[in-house]
Amino acid sequence: MPAMSSALPAKPLTPTNRSIASTEEQLSRWLALLGVAGLFVLCLAWELWLAPTGRGTLAIKALPLLLPLLGLWRYRLYTFRWLSLMIWLYCGEGLVRATSEQGIGAWLAWAEVALSTLVFIACSMQVRQRLRAAKAVQQ
Repeated sequence: MPAMSSALPAKPLTPTNRSIASTEEQLSRWLALLGVAGLFVLCLAWELWLAPTGRGTLAIKALPLLLPLLGLWRYRLYTFRWLSLMIWLYCGEGLVRATSEQGIGAWLAWAEVALSTLVFIACSMQVRQRLRAAKAVQQ
């Protein structure tokens, strides 16, 4: 039986050396980091001060955004991958609230959608660039 080749490299991907990382790779990393941090601050401010719903218990939704920060900082490819999937929960919540709320709540919801989309694009760029670089090294 012939050996099956996989799309993933045989050895685990290591983070690109920061001193030789391409500018696109650095840009996508910083966009992801700043986008997640901005989304965290937006969620907290929205639920605690700007347009609170209830007693501010919805501010708990910001806590999962703390989980990927260390992985993004350390260039962990796995973090970029799972974050690109998790971020759609925030985008969906923002879309629902943008169409159901009025006033400042709707504006904050559209900001949540914009930041979520930014994080998804940045994570997708990072994963694509890292996999392309790993493939180039293997060849």
